[in-house]
Formats: sequence, C-alpha cells, structure tokens
Amino acid sequence: MGQILVISTVILICLIITLVCLLIIRKKEQKKYIDVANQLEINKNKITSTPVLLELSKIEPLIKNDLMEDKYNKWNDRFISIKENKIPKIDDILIDLDLYIENRKYKECTRSIAKAEMEIYKARESADHLLDEIKEITLSEEKYRSIVTKLKTKYRKTNNEYQKHKNLYDDMQEAIELQLENIEKNFLDFEKVMDKNEYSEVVKVVKALDTMIDHISIVVDETPDILLMAKQLIPKRMKEIKDTAKEMTKEGYALEYLNIDYNIEESKKNIEKILDKVKLLNLEDCMFELKTILDYLDSLFVDFEKERLSRKVYEEIESSFSKKLEKTNKVVDDIYNQLNDIKNMYDLNEDDVKIIHEVKKTLVVINDDYKKMTGKIGSLSVPYSILHKDIESLTERLKKMEEDLDIALKSLGNMHDDEERAREQLEEIENFLQESKNKMRSFKLPVITDNYFIQLKEANEAIVEVIKELEKKPIVIKTLNTRVDTARDLVLKLYNTTNEMIKTAILAEKSIIYGNRYKPYYNEVEDGLNEAENYFYKGEYKKSLDTVLKTCSLVDENIYKKLLTVYDK
Repeated sequence: MGQILVISTVILICLIITLVCLLIIRKKEQKKYIDVANQLEINKNKITSTPVLLELSKIEPLIKNDLMEDKYNKWNDRFISIKENKIPKIDDILIDLDLYIENRKYKECTRSIAKAEMEIYKARESADHLLDEIKEITLSEEKYRSIVTKLKTKYRKTNNEYQKHKNLYDDMQEAIELQLENIEKNFLDFEKVMDKNEYSEVVKVVKALDTMIDHISIVVDETPDILLMAKQLIPKRMKEIKDTAKEMTKEGYALEYLNIDYNIEESKKNIEKILDKVKLLNLEDCMFELKTILDYLDSLFVDFEKERLSRKVYEEIESSFSKKLEKTNKVVDDIYNQLNDIKNMYDLNEDDVKIIHEVKKTLVVINDDYKKMTGKIGSLSVPYSILHKDIESLTERLKKMEEDLDIALKSLGNMHDDEERAREQLEEIENFLQESKNKMRSFKLPVITDNYFIQLKEANEAIVEVIKELEKKPIVIKTLNTRVDTARDLVLKLYNTTNEMIKTAILAEKSIIYGNRYKPYYNEVEDGLNEAENYFYKGEYKKSLDTVLKTCSLVDENIYKKLLTVYDK
C-alpha cells in the first residue's frame, strides 16, 4: 500500500512539472509574438511622425506660380492618402494580430506579421520618397546658393587669370570674353529663377553654369600653351628641320625616304585645323594632336643623327672592306691564272679545284654588289642607314668567301708542302742509307749475310722510285707520299739490320777473345770456343755469340753483362 502511494505521488509531481513547463513555453512563445507586434506598432508610428506636414508648411510661402501650387497640392494629396488609406490598413492588420496572439493562433500570427511588415515597408517608402521630393524644394535655395557661390569663386579665379595674361590669347580674346559674358548672364538668370521659385529651372541654370565654368577654365588654362606650340614652337622646329635637311642633303645624305616636305605640309594643315577648333573654344584633343606633331618633328632629329652615325660607321667599314676586297681579288686572280699549272703539276681533276671556281664566282658577285652599292651614294637614292647594313652584309659575305678560299689554299699548300717534305725526307733517307753502308765498311766482317744485301737492294730500289715520282709531271701526291713512306721504312730496316749485325759480330768476337783465357783449363770451353769461331767465320754471328755465352757461362755467369760493358765503351 505504501509503495502504491509513493508511485502515485511521483506521477503527480511529474504531471505538475510537465504542465508548468508547457505553460512557461506557451508564455514565452506568446511574449515573442507580443514583442514583434509592439515593434510593428513602433514602426507604424514612425511613419505617421514623418515631418511631411512641417516641410509642406515651408512650401506655402514659396508658392508664386501655378507649377509650384500644382506640386504642393499633389504632395498634400499623397500625404493624406498615406494617412487615410495606408495607415488604417496597417492598424487593421495589427488589431487582427493582437487577437491571434491572445487566442494563441500562431499560424495566423505569422501570416499577419508578414503582411504587416510588407504594408509598413510600402508606406514608409512612400512617405520617405514624398519627404525627399519636398525637401528638394525646401532646401533648394540654400543648396543651390552654396553651389553657385563656389562656382562664382572658381569663375572669378579663371577670369582674373585671363585678365592678367590677356596678351597670350591673341585672336582668341573675343571668343573667350563672349563666353565670360554668357557665364555672367547665367548668374543673373540664376537670381531671377530663384526669386520666382522656379526650382526646376534652377537645376538647369546651375548645371549650365557648372559646365560653362569648367569649360572656360580649361580654355583659359590650356589655350596659351596650345597657341605657343601651334604658332611658335612647332613652326620654329619645322624651320630647324628644313634647314638641317637642306644642309645634310648638300653633304651627300639621302633623306628622301623621310618624306620631310610632305609630312611638314600635312602637319601645317593639321595645325590650321586645330587653330580653327580653338577659335570655337573646342580644345578636345588639340593638345594631344600638337604633341603628336611635335614628337614626330623630334623623331626627325633622331633620324638625322642616325644617318650621321650610320655614315661614319659605313665609311670606316667601307674603307677596310675596299682594301680587303682589293687584296682578295689579287690573290684569287693569281691563283686562278695559275690554276692550269697547279692542276698539271699535282694531277688535280675538276672536283679537286671546284672550290676555287666557286670562290671566284662568289667574288665576282661581291664585286658587282659593291659597285652597285657605291653607285647609289652618288645618286643620293639610298640613306646611309641602309648602306651601313649593306656594307656589313658584304663584309660578312667576303669573310665567308675568305674562309672558303683559306680551305682551298690550305689544300693546295698541303700538296706543295708534301712535295717539299718528300724532297727533304729523300735526302734524310739517302743519308741513312749512306751511313749504313759506311758503318758496314768500317767493320771488317769476315762474311756479310745475304739478308743485308737483299735489304740494301730493296732500299735502293725504293729510293729510285721516290726520285722517279719527284721527276714526274704532274706529281701524284698520294703516290709520292706512299713511295716516301716505303723508302723510309726499308732504309730504317736496313739501318737496324746493319747495327744489329755489327753489334752481334763485335760481341761474338770479344766473347771469343775473352773466353780464350779459359782454354788451357777447361776442355769444354776449348771445344765450345772452337765451335763459336767456326760459326763466326761462316757469318753466323748470332749462333757464334750464343755458343760463346753458353760455353763461358760454365766458368763466369756474368759474362754477358761484362761483354755489354766492354761493347758500350
């Protein structure tokens, strides 16, 4: 029973808490909608408190014409429409909203809030727009008088500037002064329309004053510079250019490509058009066009200087080129005149001398182009800036041709060098051969081997072949070089054979003499030495030396080193 009572109590407490929470939530939600409704009421009241009536009261003293009266009546009707139509409509929506909040119909509350916000926004926009239109009139006098005061200050400053430097404007004075009079008339018109409260006309007059004063300020500021450039600076520059061009033409410069006379005449026409525009106080692009003309004239001085520099460079290069061309012509002519003899001398075919013919053709073209180029100087038909490039091109072409000529001369020179070298080597080979013969004669060998005589014969025959090739006309360089190489190899072979034979024979002879001291003591030594002597007298010096060394090594192991020491001495 006690447990049931406890459970019931807990359930009751939970129900009470739940009900309290629901009441709090509902109360909070209802308060939210009440706050929104209060804010909407405040926004509506702000519309009704807009100072439209106050501003309309300011308009009443200004009604001096039908147009202003018509505007006043329309503004008043629009304000009445807001108060009697739009505001009551908003009041009805807010009343409905209060009922929905009281009855907790929150869906309807949301719709009403949205509807109220829309109507308040429309009413506020209408009221604000109406107030702005009215203030445009009520504040016009103060606003436009402030603007006109600033314009008068700007105008006086411009007028004073003009009056101080009136002499700088030449025949522009009449047009400028007429424009100044028009501005002053507009100031008077401004006072008239302000007195009549014709505020729609005030706007037009103020805008006209602003435009005219801006324009006359530009005119007064830029006209002296424009006139100075158009009537003094540019004409002076034109005269300098013509004088300079005339002087340079006398000095031999070709300046026709610059079209100076035509361009100056066109520039004068453009200046006349610019001055006509200036007389009408139309300065648009005038300064830009004059600066363009002046830049063009300045560029002509740059072209003049470029021509002078090009001439200096041309004359330096041309002088060097002329000397080099003359020298090259002489070299090529000399080679060409001797070409048949060279071909016959060295057995050359057309392919071998093809490069000479090509060099000759190239040189002929270069000479022709050079003559044409120098001919243009006298006619003044081509400027030095182009001649400068032409002479550089000719120099490069001549340089390339000289490289080809060097290759050809090197080839021909190599053939001549090969011939001279062959004669020198023939002399060296003959000296080697003679030295070999003399050496062989100086040593009285018992027998000279057949190998020596065979090599001697081959060497002599090879030398004879070299001599035959050198005596031939034409000389075949490749064959000559081969003959020389063969002769040199055979003579060196004979020379080495001679030295080896003599050295071996001497060592064999000395070793036999050295070994004789051991004969009385060693029978084996005696037999070996006898055998070595037999080989020696037969001309088999190598076998003789080997036999002696083998025999004597039985007694003295260092016999070979001792013999070499004796031989070297």
